[in-house]
Amino acid sequence: MIDKDVVSVEYHRTGNSTNTDRLGMRDMQARVYEKRNSKYLLVKAPPASGKSRALMFVALDKLANQGIKKVIVAVPERSIGRSFRDTDLTSFGFYEDWKIDPHYDLTSGGEKSNVIRFVEFLNNPDARILICTHATLRFAYEEVADDAKFDDTLIAIDEFHHVSANDNSVLGNALKNIMHNSTAHILAMTGSYFRGDSQPILTMQDELLFDKVNYSYYEQLDGYKYLKSFGIDYKFYQGTYLDALDKAIDTDKKTIIHIPNVNSSESTKDKYEEVGHIEDAIGEFMEKDPETGIDYIKRNGDGKVLKVADLVTEEGREKVQEYLRNMNSADDLDIIIALGMAKEGFDWPWAEYALTIGYRGSLTEIVQIIGRVTRDSDNKTHAQFTNLIAKPDVDDDDVTVAVNTILKAVTASLLMEQVMAPELKLKSGGNGTRKKGPSAIVDGTENEGPSISVKGLREPSTQRTRDIIENDLPDLKAAILQDSDVQKAIVANVKPEIINRDLIPKVILQQNPDLDDEELEDVRQYVVAEMNLKQAKKEETSDGSGNGKQFIRLADKFINVDDLDINLIDSINPFQRAYEIMSSNIDSKAFRRIQQSIDATKSEFSEEELYVIYPKIKEWVLANHRKPSKDSNDEIEVRYAYALAKLRDLKARKKAQNGN
Repeated sequence: MIDKDVVSVEYHRTGNSTNTDRLGMRDMQARVYEKRNSKYLLVKAPPASGKSRALMFVALDKLANQGIKKVIVAVPERSIGRSFRDTDLTSFGFYEDWKIDPHYDLTSGGEKSNVIRFVEFLNNPDARILICTHATLRFAYEEVADDAKFDDTLIAIDEFHHVSANDNSVLGNALKNIMHNSTAHILAMTGSYFRGDSQPILTMQDELLFDKVNYSYYEQLDGYKYLKSFGIDYKFYQGTYLDALDKAIDTDKKTIIHIPNVNSSESTKDKYEEVGHIEDAIGEFMEKDPETGIDYIKRNGDGKVLKVADLVTEEGREKVQEYLRNMNSADDLDIIIALGMAKEGFDWPWAEYALTIGYRGSLTEIVQIIGRVTRDSDNKTHAQFTNLIAKPDVDDDDVTVAVNTILKAVTASLLMEQVMAPELKLKSGGNGTRKKGPSAIVDGTENEGPSISVKGLREPSTQRTRDIIENDLPDLKAAILQDSDVQKAIVANVKPEIINRDLIPKVILQQNPDLDDEELEDVRQYVVAEMNLKQAKKEETSDGSGNGKQFIRLADKFINVDDLDINLIDSINPFQRAYEIMSSNIDSKAFRRIQQSIDATKSEFSEEELYVIYPKIKEWVLANHRKPSKDSNDEIEVRYAYALAKLRDLKARKKAQNGN
């Protein structure tokens, strides 16, 4: 078992994210409202930050002042439609309340009748606001078959990560056609811009049309009144997870337990038996309330009676869900056991501990699960996400799959650390000189993270790279951590130079193929610097006169912050911690077996990798006055040799195809 959290972030409880201004807007909502005149607006903000009300403010302004005649709000599930019910805004300073005609709230009823009412809404000159599901929007769009019908309409899409630019995505195609063939305005909102299938949500060309408002997880949590800290932990087991429950369940905390999908390797294939085992691990079953469906369990040890909601068992689940909807006190419930539920859009503000069994393949799902326990509530100062994962068996034929599963889980936690730690304001320290002052790390203001000076860090050379650095680094980090070549490099513990200068820029180029070499290097430096520095631990020394020095620990290096430069950062593996977690929790024989299988694929290169690596090969040849050898003891030289061989092969194939 891991002795301490893999990720641990502390917050200042400033209250900034929950306080409101003279219009009744929170900080995030005010930022969105400042961009209310944008035709296309993309809002990235975490769960519970107030995105629903931000939409109301913008939509009402567009109806009153921007010539918009209608507003369509699309949500992924009917239950989330509750977030957009009638809302009093005038009592808090705004000029108009949000009111919905029940006839045009389509988050209840059958899809067929909803499509009829949707079309009726478009044709009714007096109808202003409609609420529907993503599915209804898809079906209705196909029924309307005329993009011009959406002229002078605001289409607001909640949980925008459900959309995809993939040609097979009906909703994605509908959005693209409406954007290009009507005067509609678009407001897209998401608590997670990470798609588990790695498909982009918008095409690069369409995304450039959007103004963006980013409100980070850290800003949200740092601005709470009660929550002080957040942690991510891993617990590993062998055999069945049911035998490890006593080490993972904490019945003193308001807990959501997500059991594995029945088709996953972690599942026992009997979900009802699993619920029984979990309740046995909690204590002695007493009774099921016939009115609410809630299970009463006498806790092991002290006999305290706990209220447990079983959302796995279908029989009686509607009663349980109704009970959950009507809770108004922390004492109303202690534990939820769920399978595929209690995630996106689910609100239990008192929840403080998410125990998830088995790896979740989607970063979006992980974000949503964590979002259930990071609400601010007076019953908690700490929120915790723990993933219970099977250790691979060295004798198992699927050992590679098992190791890859652990790797994906651990890299997901590293991404969440990037998301939930304070934003960094990286500044170029020039060519090795810096202004004298107390420190190269300066604490940020209310809405900014610390400012860090890095010698040799490039200034963004174009507006394009500046936009990527300011708005898109979380998405780039997600793509990097989901890249199979990067994940193989983590397991193989390859040299930092290969990761930072070859593999990371390859992914950046895949996500932004329009970048030239200079722009690619701009973005690469900021990505590598941020990924490393966000994991750094700051320490201070004092000489007794108040002129102490600051140091940071990067991987296994202890560095004076005055000596921070981009070349030093490039020499550090940003994924070293992931390697250490895996190597310390996986049988050494199994780990060697995986590394050997990775070594066998080292000569494989994508076109993006070859594009990135070829200039480095030319530099290496000039510096060494010879071509790289695959028999070298230097890992980088061997990599260059294989890449050069691949380039020669591609050139020969192309020549043969051209008949030369």
